Amino acid sequence: MDPIDKKLRAILSDVLGLKPGQADQFTPDTGLFGDLPELDSMAVAGLLTEMEDRLDIVIDEDEIDGELFETYGSLLAFTRAKLPEA
Repeated sequence: MDPIDKKLRAILSDVLGLKPGQADQFTPDTGLFGDLPELDSMAVAGLLTEMEDRLDIVIDEDEIDGELFETYGSLLAFTRAKLPEA
């Protein structure tokens, strides 16, 4: 598991209050919004704020759509795209 993947799983666990190890089971196809009861519209705002703070990225409103939170894979791909190349 790469550092970005690990950080994103930790953010999801912390913000959504997931059971210990629950986020570790996520695959790229794991559904998020609509599949995780913890991830509702209020939690999305907190999640985006934590992602910005912990990953030192800026997420513009026009980048946020339903597809972003469709699966863990889509959220991870978005996160990787926001980070500068190492």
